[in-house]
Amino acid sequence: MKTTTGFGSKFGRNKNQKRPKRQKRVEAPKQCRFTKEGTFEVDYRDLATLGRLVSSQGKIQSRRRNGSSSFYQRQVQQAVKRARFLALLPYIGE
Repeated sequence: MKTTTGFGSKFGRNKNQKRPKRQKRVEAPKQCRFTKEGTFEVDYRDLATLGRLVSSQGKIQSRRRNGSSSFYQRQVQQAVKRARFLALLPYIGE
């Protein structure tokens, strides 16, 4: 009976061998919705657009998730905050 001691005996590799790396998930960048439509300013009264940019919990979605540029993401942030203040959007989700 062969007895092995050390780190790698249980996992099938030696102490010096590293675990294989996972491949990173690469997504294609999304086109900015507002640039595509030619919108100059995001309006706080446009609840259909703002509703798509807010999660079901009421959180503003990130740029990476909704694909908007930083210029329009700042406008979205301001518009959502104004709509919440005027009770057009809820602060928390349903």
